[in-house]
Amino acid sequence: MLDTMVAVHDRAGSFSDRWIARLSDRDIPFRVVNGYDTGIVDQLRDCRVFLWHFHHGSIRDLRYARHVLAAAEAMGLRVFPNFATAWHYNDKVAQKYLLESVSASLVPTWVFHDKDEAFRWALTATWPKVFKLRRGAGSTNVRLVKSRSEADSLISRMFDIGMKATTSPRKALNSQRRQLDTWSKRVDGVRRLPNSLRRRARFPRERDYALFQEFVPDNPTDTRVTVIGDRAFCFRRAARKNDFRASGSGELIYPRPGEADREAICVAFGISRRLGFQSMAYDILTDVPSGRRLVCEISYAYSAEAVHGSGGYYDSNLDWHEGSGWPQDAILEDLLGLCGRVIGGVRSPAALEEVLT
Repeated sequence: MLDTMVAVHDRAGSFSDRWIARLSDRDIPFRVVNGYDTGIVDQLRDCRVFLWHFHHGSIRDLRYARHVLAAAEAMGLRVFPNFATAWHYNDKVAQKYLLESVSASLVPTWVFHDKDEAFRWALTATWPKVFKLRRGAGSTNVRLVKSRSEADSLISRMFDIGMKATTSPRKALNSQRRQLDTWSKRVDGVRRLPNSLRRRARFPRERDYALFQEFVPDNPTDTRVTVIGDRAFCFRRAARKNDFRASGSGELIYPRPGEADREAICVAFGISRRLGFQSMAYDILTDVPSGRRLVCEISYAYSAEAVHGSGGYYDSNLDWHEGSGWPQDAILEDLLGLCGRVIGGVRSPAALEEVLT
């Protein structure tokens, strides 16, 4: 048995479920820790690896997880997600600046921190544009703005009372009604309402900025490329009916092996390598007149089941590798450096014994 200790912050329903199962199966020494514990730094001193799959739906996670992960990284631990991967998570303003810094093919995006400047921009802008809050997932807090007057109203609100970044429980249930296709799922959704209300109350209102993106028309689907190390998992997402938004629709389309959008894959691989991302999901649209692939948003957190459904992945040479691997396994293997000792059907670069000694 290896003498390396892996620490995992356990959150039910997160990647930690599978991480713990795989570590147990492989007899890799690990311990479950509480990242919120006041003594967490001392608890990590004899560890070499620390994993915490934190989530945008938890205000505690967003406030503290990155602090603990950064401290562990400063101690010399291998962590997931590392600073490069996670500092901009669930923050579209940060993502704009980051992607522009490496001249990534980002959908043209404007951020204003001054109300008068935003009004002046709206005076000469063309419409429609897409308004977003910096926080939110699954197309929440995203709307199509069709006129200057509508933009002015949103700008005024953002620099006054602001907006809640969390969707109301009623709207959340309505948007997911197609996925609540059984009685048990509906009952479970209603049962979660009190917790949803409490979480909504804890999140502060978003205010004192305004974020707009160019509207990219003629995209009945977007392309989701999830890059983990030298693997790219791909599928498309259909837009909701009578809507331009694809994220959160639940309508996934998996291309046949070898027939995914190769240009989108190259864009995603290029950004991940330039910015040192361990794992990143890219929402990519196509500018129809030019054919350019444009990144709309990025996120280190995503649906493992959707990625698993890809049935395989592309490497950076765009060669297809058959096999329904799980992203949790790929992340774990890259972090630990497993080679030949496959955890979940995905290859990895070097033997654990060699990497961690």
